[in-house]
Amino acid sequence: MRYRIFGRTGLRVSTFALGTGNFGTGWGYGSSRQEAKAVFDTYRDAGGNFIDTADQYQFGQSETMIGEFIAGDRDSVVVATKFSLGDTNGAGLHRTGNSRKAMVQSVEASLKRLGTDRIDLLWVHMPDAVTPIDEIVRGLDDLARAGKILYSGLSDFPAWRVSTAATLAELRGWNPVSALQFEYSLVERTAERELLPMAAAFGLGTVGWSPLGGGLLTGKYRKGETGRAQGLGAVIHGESDARKTATVDAVLAISEETGIPAGRVAIAWVLDKGTLPILGPRTPEQLADNLASLDVRLTVDQLARLDAASAIPLGFPHDVVAGSRDTLAGSKADLIDWPAVPVR
Repeated sequence: MRYRIFGRTGLRVSTFALGTGNFGTGWGYGSSRQEAKAVFDTYRDAGGNFIDTADQYQFGQSETMIGEFIAGDRDSVVVATKFSLGDTNGAGLHRTGNSRKAMVQSVEASLKRLGTDRIDLLWVHMPDAVTPIDEIVRGLDDLARAGKILYSGLSDFPAWRVSTAATLAELRGWNPVSALQFEYSLVERTAERELLPMAAAFGLGTVGWSPLGGGLLTGKYRKGETGRAQGLGAVIHGESDARKTATVDAVLAISEETGIPAGRVAIAWVLDKGTLPILGPRTPEQLADNLASLDVRLTVDQLARLDAASAIPLGFPHDVVAGSRDTLAGSKADLIDWPAVPVR
């Protein structure tokens, strides 16, 4: 496995992150400790070093297992965890949300479960619609200054709040917001409207969860299989519109033409876009299949077919601006070397 420099930091992370939402059975669905250890070992043997967990995953069991698995080799892995949703079923008012109180309590509990003195990357799991962004960013800065976290990022936040957070941190000399996590796959491309251009402009590391669309892009649901739909139905996609059906058709067609499993085709597309995928397998066999996508080289034509089948309308104001691009450039748009990074 190769490694990337993560956004505008010096952190070196593997091409894939290992998502550990399946580590444990606290949700009534997931992996036993033995199964989780086999997945972890397969990932590490392949060169993976980026572990993504959360206090809420399996109500703390995932963090506890990760703490056990990394105990003998802590400094060789990047441990990312999240807070906001609580580490128990019905966690209550003060153990959920984005407040400084919830943040500090959650981090202290995560450090104990992980058996470590610091969290390499702390994600704010998702916005609670209440806590001001300056409270969140200042709280993250305090944790970094105390040495309890090294980097921080926002997960599932809208672009305007992320850009506000990054700007506040920069202007006030706080620990920078370094990363952004969001859902991203051939069937979920809405991050391309605002989140991805914003992340590029601020130099944020981007991590995409569910690169297989919850399993939809493997084609298994067309065969009547259940898989993730059995236990984690809230985070999967169905063929709910013509675009998704056309996308699955395109993935399966390329799979049949090349002999490459559909899931590997879908992950290879995400890799081509530059966002670091989070793999969330339940078994070592699933992980090995996912890792094999590193060897997939899609042709320009195949990528174009996948792009066309899965394309989404960017909407206002993007479509209006695109239509006016040549006018804005004095009728010489085709003669201008446009910047690779969006302006901010």
